Amino acid sequence: MDFIRNNQSQSPDTGTTIIGVAYEGGIVIGCDTRVSIGNYINNRTSDKITPLAENVFLARSGSAPDTQLVADYVRHLVHQHVMEIGRDPDVKTVANLAMQIVYNNKGVNHGQGLCAAMVCAGWDKHNGGQVFAMPIGGTLLPVPWAIDGSGSTFIWGFMDAEYREGMTRAETEVFCIKAISLAMARDASSGGMVRLVTVDKDGATRRLVTHEEMEPFYEELDLRKVRDGSGGVALGI
Repeated sequence: MDFIRNNQSQSPDTGTTIIGVAYEGGIVIGCDTRVSIGNYINNRTSDKITPLAENVFLARSGSAPDTQLVADYVRHLVHQHVMEIGRDPDVKTVANLAMQIVYNNKGVNHGQGLCAAMVCAGWDKHNGGQVFAMPIGGTLLPVPWAIDGSGSTFIWGFMDAEYREGMTRAETEVFCIKAISLAMARDASSGGMVRLVTVDKDGATRRLVTHEEMEPFYEELDLRKVRDGSGGVALGI
């Protein structure tokens, strides 16, 4: 009970790493899989990418209850909207619905507002692949790439230096995996594996990148070498 009381007095932790990158023909949205409460890791395989429609996805960081509530409301509204228009929704419409919920609830949590830092991304036939940054507070900004969560502070330089226009789908997926892996190597609140969702005109494709596929950084244990039946494990996963 003391653990629960002590953590109730703490501010919500935004520990995670989320990313969205647009490429010619679609988008890639990704996240790590670690969920933590303070110093306690309570889930190593979480899925922080929530579908809002068949063509639009939301990567969530911040307070899990806040972001889950936003996603549930938006998904309900989008479902009604899709029934009315008879097709997949525009990405901008879905992103605006999410932004309105966050922005119009600035008075909750004793005036602190919702603790929801998110990336909304998807593909539609009018504007192709689109990424919208949605930091805490209800701002909505269309960008070629967006990152958020505690791990994002470690990779801004990498994103600025390595992102380039005109990347292919495969190059964009590799870029996102490397960015999240770098954040996980430095940020204690990010970890586990990497989840990706790629969305283009053919639909959405999910991918789970396990430790055996991830390049190690900063003297991390290389699981690509020790997972050979010897029983090796990576510390801190």
